[in-house]
Amino acid sequence: MKKYFCTFFLAAALYLCTCIDSASANNSSAYGNSSEILQDLNRLNVLGSVLYIAAHPDDENTRLISYLVGERKVRTAYLSLTRGDGGQNLIGKEQGEMLGLIRTHELLEARKIDGAEQFFTRANDFGYSKSPDETFGFWNKDSILSDVVWIIRKFKPDVIIMRFPTTGEGGHGHHTASAILAVEAFDAAADPNMFPEQLMYVSTWKAKRLFWNTFNFGTNNTTSPDQLQIDCGVFNPLLGRSYGEISAMSRSMHKSQGFGSALYRGSQLEYFKLIKGEPYTNDLFDGIDISWSRVSGSEDVKASVDKIISSFDVYSPGSSVPLLLQLDKKLLSLDIDDPASYWRQKKINEVKDLILECAGIWLEADVSDYSAVPGGSIGLTLEVICRNLEGVRLKRIAFSGSADTTADLLLEKNTSYKLSHAEKIDKIAEYTNPYWLNSKHSPGLYTADDRMMIGSPESNPGSIVGFSLEIEGSIISVIKPVVYKSTDPVKGEIYRPLEILPRVTINPEEKVYIFTPGSPKKVRFRVKANAPGISGTVESKITPGWKINIKNPSFSINEKSGEYIVDAEITPPENAVSGMLELSVLAAGERFTKSIRRIEYDHIPHRFVLSDAEVKLVNVDLNTGGVKRIGYIPGAGDDVAASLVQAGYNVTFLSDEYLTSGDLTKFDAVVSGVRAYNTNERLQVHYTRLMDYVNKGGNLIVQYNTNNRIGPIVAKMGPYNFNISRERVTNENAEVRFLKPEHRVLNEPNKITAADFEGWVQERGIYFASELDPKFEAVLSMSDPGEETKDGSLVIAKYGKGHFVYTGLVFFRELPAGVPGAYRLFANLLAL
Repeated sequence: MKKYFCTFFLAAALYLCTCIDSASANNSSAYGNSSEILQDLNRLNVLGSVLYIAAHPDDENTRLISYLVGERKVRTAYLSLTRGDGGQNLIGKEQGEMLGLIRTHELLEARKIDGAEQFFTRANDFGYSKSPDETFGFWNKDSILSDVVWIIRKFKPDVIIMRFPTTGEGGHGHHTASAILAVEAFDAAADPNMFPEQLMYVSTWKAKRLFWNTFNFGTNNTTSPDQLQIDCGVFNPLLGRSYGEISAMSRSMHKSQGFGSALYRGSQLEYFKLIKGEPYTNDLFDGIDISWSRVSGSEDVKASVDKIISSFDVYSPGSSVPLLLQLDKKLLSLDIDDPASYWRQKKINEVKDLILECAGIWLEADVSDYSAVPGGSIGLTLEVICRNLEGVRLKRIAFSGSADTTADLLLEKNTSYKLSHAEKIDKIAEYTNPYWLNSKHSPGLYTADDRMMIGSPESNPGSIVGFSLEIEGSIISVIKPVVYKSTDPVKGEIYRPLEILPRVTINPEEKVYIFTPGSPKKVRFRVKANAPGISGTVESKITPGWKINIKNPSFSINEKSGEYIVDAEITPPENAVSGMLELSVLAAGERFTKSIRRIEYDHIPHRFVLSDAEVKLVNVDLNTGGVKRIGYIPGAGDDVAASLVQAGYNVTFLSDEYLTSGDLTKFDAVVSGVRAYNTNERLQVHYTRLMDYVNKGGNLIVQYNTNNRIGPIVAKMGPYNFNISRERVTNENAEVRFLKPEHRVLNEPNKITAADFEGWVQERGIYFASELDPKFEAVLSMSDPGEETKDGSLVIAKYGKGHFVYTGLVFFRELPAGVPGAYRLFANLLAL
């Protein structure tokens, strides 16, 4: 194959196409095969839309969504009110915002499979909630209702479907809240008196119907024969799969939640109950015109589409391009003032993508390095290839920081052209970052500095390239994000987005440092240069009463990605006042204040978060009772071991080999990580050795496990029988009552009082023990407001000379968050 290499050196403004469809932001064009192109051609004659609403990533009914997109060919979107920040994590240690970022991109990967669009509100998943009232207390109901109305007004759905009912059968308070908001937003979106400030950008919208997609979850069956029923298990011969199979592939992207699903084949009924809107006869869209008839002046559009479909040649998709170009001109001539003109623009975008697919056009902007800094330069390689058509010309290229250029390059069929370009990043370019994490936020509500971003799943690309193509006399303009492409010897070709980073970042080793009063601690910070030739000084600001001595504050880093380790010593005050440390770097007269946290998993793109370089300093009146050596059995992922190291313990991770033949008696206590007995089948093999360790005087502490379909128990845990329930206490401020105030665990080596349960985060405990053997002692009792007390959060049994402990208390949240009382109580557990 011939390859042509050219070099463009350009300057000034960006050439942009007038409309960018979300599909155009993919790394490549022409990725669809002929069957998929034919599927998309059939979609051109369908002008209907559905918005599905629920609370979290993984709440969506992927089977229904796959059916609506693939079989009914309607524009379909899922609105997840939250990003799932408060959930648990089966694949790593990330919690809170970082887990929300993972789950955001798991949803986006799911949507790539089932073909739907994705939206979010600003609601923060603050953890499990037992009532919508509690939920709205965190979220600020009007703010989230405004977001739902905004998304309805922008998306303009004909039908809205909610996953959960307003009456509580969905269990989680967030679930019920999502239904309440869907019901209220159904009417509010059509009311000009509701959120009138939005009407500068969008118009009111009245959906025709609101349905509840009823369900049969275990013993909770809300379906009934009199409800609307739709078979969503249909097989699509063009795609070669049923919607049950596509659904399972989509749902399996929720890997952090353990939602891997088997591919289901055969008939599968979905049930719907009408909540609001016009009556129906036997279909979601009864009485709703989802054809071209809803757009004035479009009488011959359907006939044009039908002609394209009937003449489509699967062996020569490029032969459909002339008819698609004619269709494009017809759509452009439609009245933009028509009330249904939003469909005009949507279909113009679809036709443009089909033209590119049928022509086999691949466009890519590949950068030589995955990161750049404001004011820096990047080297770009542009690849252009037209694989199915002769006579296409590349007319113009434009870059974010440069003027457009006239190229006028005739593209020979199936010939790859590579064009090189040196691009300058604007000195005031914004750093790449999830837009909802740019500013600090309340526990229940994220901040969007740009209201137009509300609803968007992610930030816009940091740099883009515009391509202008002439195809049979018509100009087609396409925008592509700048990406970094590499080849891994095992994984193959890997893409990641271009990152615009500060010139230098500074990362503390921990986000929380634990101290005992008056005892200094040596700490380290890592300075990283994101550009070559960075010299500067590390500076700090610390809470009065605390002291910091930075031993080597000045640095000089010659190479990009080079690092410099800063050593410091922090001394806390004698009193128990906690503090805060703020770090910054002064380089070339500019102050840099950001740290960076990265997420790298194979099933989602590489992502990161820039945040203020701050460290929480926690002064804990902690007595370890002489306990030092801790063995830790890793579970699904947590930072408890690292927190114990912070508190002065020597922690050893226990491998399978060590559990088989190592000396457990050297450890003062052995702790299992969260969900260890859900994820490590080998613990069944090691049961006898662990019980022998306890019997001879050891101390085994088992943190929470689940006992359900997603997380079944795979090994016996304790010396005596008990079960794991779904009981939990979600109010982090719930009163804690001492059932055994004289018990050693509440008295030695730290005297535990009610004050030790102050300042806890998110919740008290989850998956409490139940049906206890009489040899167990329940130490604590607690409950959420209005509920019966629960005694299974901390249970202890003597076995031989040692102790076995099961606890559902969320130490995996409290210790990394630096909650003093959690450290004191856990120290007592270790000292049993």
